[in-house]
Amino acid sequence: MPHWPPDTAVYERRDLTRVPYLIGYARVSKGDEQSNAAQRRALDAVGCKRVFEETASGGRWDRPKLLEMIGQLRDDDVVVVWKLDRLSRSLKDLLHIMERIETAGAGFRSLTEAIDTTTAAGRMMMQMVGSFAEFERAMIRERTSAGLAQARAEGRIGGRRRKLGDKQRSEIAESVISGRKSGAEMARLYHVSEPTVSRIVAAHRQTMELPA
Repeated sequence: MPHWPPDTAVYERRDLTRVPYLIGYARVSKGDEQSNAAQRRALDAVGCKRVFEETASGGRWDRPKLLEMIGQLRDDDVVVVWKLDRLSRSLKDLLHIMERIETAGAGFRSLTEAIDTTTAAGRMMMQMVGSFAEFERAMIRERTSAGLAQARAEGRIGGRRRKLGDKQRSEIAESVISGRKSGAEMARLYHVSEPTVSRIVAAHRQTMELPA
């Protein structure tokens, strides 16, 4: 799990006399009619020396240009984006990418949200984002556990609801065993797969073979 706040030693060893080398990252989704032009202008305006541009979904963090940028980061570089969601739409992936940037000794700045991890306030903001993400995961785990406990108390088990009722399953099995219908015919009739029919028939045969 990504850890925030990052290692403060990374920031303590920064050369504060060095002018940060700003590296921009701009992204639009595939099939999006928009271009990176507006983002590029914003990144150029704040002094980015190089801008990595990408056309890719924000649902994945392992994008070619993003990975290329991270691989070239040096101490005291600063990654700049126009907006946080240009880096990733997933909070989990966003924190992972931020951790990769921090590990490289670089900082991060988002123009729209005014987040800058080279400052104490910016690092505190990302710490809060990380805390909210952990809180959200904990709440999901609690709701899932409570739901499973309630289901067990009511005699229900997890998984998908059965598509066929007991009466339908018996009719399928008896029709196939008696030879009135084939497995393929019953599968088409009940809109299930033939392997499902085979399992129903096999289970029914086992029930018939059980001693009284």
